Amino acid sequence: MDIRSYRRWFALIAMTVSSVLATYVWADPPTRFTNNGSVANTRHNLTQSTATGGISAVMDLFRNNYGEVCVYCHTPHGSQTLQQMPLWNRTIKATTYTTYDQLGTSTLTGTVSQPGNPSLTCLSCHDGQTAIDSIINMPGSGNYLASQTTSQNTAFLDAWDGATGPTSHFGLNSNNNTLGDGTGTQGCTICHRTILSATIPDFTLFNIGTDLTNDHPVGITFPTTTGAGTDWNTPGGTKGTSLYFDVNTNTKMDKDEIRIYSGQVECASCHDPHGVPDPANGNQFKPTFLRVANTGSALCLTCHNK
Repeated sequence: MDIRSYRRWFALIAMTVSSVLATYVWADPPTRFTNNGSVANTRHNLTQSTATGGISAVMDLFRNNYGEVCVYCHTPHGSQTLQQMPLWNRTIKATTYTTYDQLGTSTLTGTVSQPGNPSLTCLSCHDGQTAIDSIINMPGSGNYLASQTTSQNTAFLDAWDGATGPTSHFGLNSNNNTLGDGTGTQGCTICHRTILSATIPDFTLFNIGTDLTNDHPVGITFPTTTGAGTDWNTPGGTKGTSLYFDVNTNTKMDKDEIRIYSGQVECASCHDPHGVPDPANGNQFKPTFLRVANTGSALCLTCHNK
């Protein structure tokens, strides 16, 4: 079977299983990654290095397999120039998100703005709008396109010299049964849902979308009045424009410490995408890339004084 026939076959299977999503709900299997040692051993290794045989070949139909772990997010040259985006290599589309304050809850006292850059880095994949392989600077010489900083150019992605065949450049989002329109509006979650088999993980939890009202607010201002008599604990450290809870009092902003970016809580305040070892669990990374494991609400109680 040639690659185009294989692709048509896979599309037919995907559309068929999508039509019965409401009938079958299967458990998400454990990850194949060890979640220990380095980001290469986590789900953020987008080369899918643990996939073998047919699964690996199928994955290569829907994203460029660059063969490098870091390149999907970082590049040493030609990166995004936005602050607090460390050598960021991904497309950042201009987006107006539906923010938490639009719920109208009376318990919200902080000012909420659009997500800041330490959240946009995460949302550049997790809001589902952009292909997971939509990067500015691809491996090899001559594979750079400046306009990729703000828009996904599918022709540019198609031209990568390491491509193994026709690719659809999927984002996480999936709105209907059509595979691969090249914009990220149909994508990984067409198949990565609780439907196919015990070997295919469910990605729906990771597809946050552009409506952020059902998640902890990001882009929200952290109170300036904290400590005794308030609902907020006081960060003990300062680094540049950032505050952090210096749990070990070493005056360094360690990766296992919650931080406040330019006065705001962002995705990276609580999550480190490279993984944070948990000494209490054999140094396996804390679940969902958290900086602080939330056992006993420890994560929440870092900031909230309840």
